[in-house]
This record gives sequence, structure tokens and C-alpha cells, in this order.
Amino acid sequence: MERGCEKGTGFSPSMCNNKLIGARSFSKGLRAARINISTEYDFDSARDFFGHGIHTSSTAAGSNVLGADHFGYAMGVVRGMAPSAHIAMYKVLWASDSPSSASSDILAGMDQAISDGVDIMSICIRFDQTPLFEDVIAIASLSAVEKGIVVVCVAGNDGPGSGSIYYGAPWIMTVGAGTIDRSNVATLELGNGLSFVGTSYFPVSVSISNRHLYYGSDDPKKVGCSILNPLEVKGKVVLCDNSNLDLNSQMDVVTSASAYAAIFLTESLFLDPKDYRIPRILLHTSYADAVKEYAMKGNTSTVKNMRFVVTETGTGPAPEVALFSSRGPDPITPSVLKPDLLAPGVGVLGSVRPDVAFMVGGKYDQVTDYALYSGTSMAAPHVTGVVALIKSVHCDWTPAAIRSALMTTATNTNNRNGIIEDQWSNLPATPLDFGAVHIDPNKAVDPGLIYDMCFEDYVDFLCGLGYTEEQMSATIRKSRWEKNFIRTISNVGDASSTYRATFEVPAGMTVSMEQYESKDFVLNVKMEKPSTDVKYGYLKWIDEHNHKVSSPIVVIGN
Repeated sequence: MERGCEKGTGFSPSMCNNKLIGARSFSKGLRAARINISTEYDFDSARDFFGHGIHTSSTAAGSNVLGADHFGYAMGVVRGMAPSAHIAMYKVLWASDSPSSASSDILAGMDQAISDGVDIMSICIRFDQTPLFEDVIAIASLSAVEKGIVVVCVAGNDGPGSGSIYYGAPWIMTVGAGTIDRSNVATLELGNGLSFVGTSYFPVSVSISNRHLYYGSDDPKKVGCSILNPLEVKGKVVLCDNSNLDLNSQMDVVTSASAYAAIFLTESLFLDPKDYRIPRILLHTSYADAVKEYAMKGNTSTVKNMRFVVTETGTGPAPEVALFSSRGPDPITPSVLKPDLLAPGVGVLGSVRPDVAFMVGGKYDQVTDYALYSGTSMAAPHVTGVVALIKSVHCDWTPAAIRSALMTTATNTNNRNGIIEDQWSNLPATPLDFGAVHIDPNKAVDPGLIYDMCFEDYVDFLCGLGYTEEQMSATIRKSRWEKNFIRTISNVGDASSTYRATFEVPAGMTVSMEQYESKDFVLNVKMEKPSTDVKYGYLKWIDEHNHKVSSPIVVIGN
């Protein structure tokens, strides 16, 4: 690809190297709208200020690093999915004096990436759901796919509600977030000898011993930590039980009341690893009765021990569909199954800015080279890296072929040999939660069969949406006249005959033909009786070489 490293605030072209081979920024649209880029919270250059792009790019293509960790958690070797791949960064969003962004900047950035000749686009940003002819990412992605560029996008972090997904265009690979089999925990031992394991990211390796356990059982507001009296809780470990108030709000109340530490009873053990002013631990509500029974003993109840910075591996069931991962169906194109895939997106260790405080831990700002992030922005780069690996083996595969290989070889079982579950409901998830299920990179390299598509197939799809000529033109952005024709030919003569294709065409016309061994088939889906439920199954092609090509079939009742 064409290398381009642009000079700007806090960034010099000399910072590019054999890993970072491109760095460009796009802000003309923002400036035309008279919106100023923040000098306090951003760099007027391709340099990443908040660390989101640093983290996502390291997940896709970061080099091997020994001894990486998140303040003692998840210590070990860290590397990207495709550590030998190159990275080009295109900055299109800015911290500014307005919450707005310029769609023209996004379009310009993606078009520049196409012009530069990138192989894959990893898009870890999202915007409001709009029709495809108004969606700049869908529009630019279609142009990219026409050039053979694979486009990977986030599903969004607005789950677990139905229809919360983003980027439903069939030419985009849309990725949801799954959990992994590693847990960062703390251990709790009460004064009566009962012990529990919960979730925590408190960054200081400390042990809390023999502290009074406070539980405001005489007041519902104190039970839920929506209101606390500092005179009652100062220096104590506070127990909170409130499913109606989010954890961050509870934590603010506990911290403001000068508590020493906190225990939260919650159905969700998902935790953002930031801003730990005091130690805290999340316990599942299945422990609630035992903990509260002891806590209600009043002044005699104590926390014998709380220990932090404990990492456990092989935990499960994993993967699960992360509770925040956006779900299908896509409200813009509900006939297209989305998301496409699930990939690791919870507690992902990656690079961050080492020169600014990442979080508050105890009384001090904490800095680090590596940190745990969660989100579909962490999941999508996993797929991006795997796509790079597949392209290195199958450089002639189309974006649709690569998407097919990943989807048809995905696995729907967890590490407990059960169906992948929804972290929110603890029930088996469906294709509207996880698409074709969780990526299996090794199998995707040799899928056996692929479902391929070309640009004209996407044009036919758009025509089926009933778009006007203007809307079609806005989406397709065609500048040349070219069309692929797929025809099926049958030999009705001698079975041993061999035919060779030749072309006779007028000047100014080029005709070419690609050879694949392919077969057409008709899939008929029939329901014996009407249903209001979501029903799903799978079509699987299996050969004698252990290829299993699997595709979900989903029926949504009225």
C-alpha cells in the first residue's frame, strides 16, 4: 500500500516504522462547520489522545510482548492476532467544543484508505442507525468491498435489547463481543468463616483484614447505597444490594461517604476496570442470602479478609455473549442476519498511552503500558487480525469468501460443552445475539466450502429495498460500467468432453472469466404452524475431510 505519515501536533513522520506505516487525519468537514478541535483533550494530528485506537490496533496486529499486565492482573505474553501485519491509522473523530462530527471526514478517511490500497478496514466507531443511502460507513464500505477490501465493524455496545445493533449492511462484517475464560477476581472471607470469590480490578495488591461490615438493613436507601451517612460508614466495608441503581452511581455514593471498601451484590459481574478510588468487589446475587444474613448481625459482623489482584484461567462457561453487546435484528435491514460473528470483547489486554493516568486506584493516579478494555471495539480487531491471516494464505479470496469462511466454521459451544449462553439471561443465546457464533481462526483457513458474493449481488440487494435512483446512486457511487454475470452451463453431450472458453469482443470492451467449482441449490423453509417465537437451526455441509460448513437459519415470527 501507499505509505503516508502526516506531520501534526504531537506527531512526526519519523514516528512511523515497519509496524505503523501510515498515519493520516481528516478534519476539513469539522473545520468547515466552524467546530474547534480541543487543544486540551486531543492532538490536531493522527496521534491518538484517549488510547482507544492504540488498544484496538494492538489487538489486531500488535507485536509479541513478554510480561504485560493490567496492574498485576492477566500477566503474561500479549500479542495481536496478526503480529506481522502492518498498520495504517486514519483519524476521523475529534474531541471538540461540539459533540458533533463531520460525516464528510469519515467518508474522506475511508476513501483515502481505499486509495492507499489497504487490505482490511477495522472500524471501531459507531453512529446512529440510518438508511444505507445516508450511512457514510455503509457507503464507503461498499466502495471498499468492490475493491476487494474486507470491512470489519463493531456491533455496538447498546445490548442486551433486541434490535440494538449497528451496521447491518450485508457487505460489512459486523462483530459482537463475547467473554473469555479468564477472570480477574478478589476473594472475600467473612468473620463467620464463609468465603466467596467475586469480580474486581482494584489495582493495588493489598489485603484488607478485620474491618467492620456495614449493611443499612433498617433503611432501603442505605441497603441500596443510594444514600449513606458518612458518620455511619467511614472506615468500614459497605455492603450494597440495589438492582435499580447502576454500579457506578452506587460507587460514587460509597466513595463520597468515606467508606473503606465496598461489596456489591449484582446479577451482572461485568465491570469497567477504571476509577477505583476504594477497593470494591462484585458478588453474584446467588451469594446474597448468606452474605446479608451475616451482615445483619450489626456491629459484630466483620470482613476477615479481602484479597485483590487474583487472575483465574479456565473459568466458565465461556464464551458468553457479553451483556452490552448489541443484538439483532438490524432495524434498517432486518432481513440480513446480524451480527455476523462473536469474538473476544471482555477484559481484553492491549496497549494504552503510558504517559497519562489510565485510572484512579486508591489515592493515586495509575499509569500503565497495557490495560484491560471491554467492548465490541475490542472484539472487532480480533476478527480483523484473523482476516489478515486468512488473506496471507488465500490472497485471491473475496471479502464475501473470507466472511463466509469465518461464519461457516464458527463454533457454538462453550468450554463446558454447552451452547453459548447470553450473559444477561444465563440462557442459551440465539443467532440474533451471536450471528454465526464464535470465531474459530484455525478452521476458517480451511473451510471446505464458501458462499461467495460479488458487487452486483449487493446492488441487487439494494434494488430489492425499493430505493429511488438518487438513493441508489448515493449508495453505490458507481463511476465505471462493469457487471459480472453468473451463468450455469450443463453438458448434455459426451460425458468425457472438454470445453475451452474463448472471447470475441469489440474494441473498448474487456471480458474475463473466473473459474470455480460451484453448485446451485434451493433451500426451502416451511413452518408447520404460525409462531411468535424466534426459531433457528443450521444448514451444514460435511465432507470426508472433516470440513463442516455451517450456516444459521433464522425464522422470526410475527
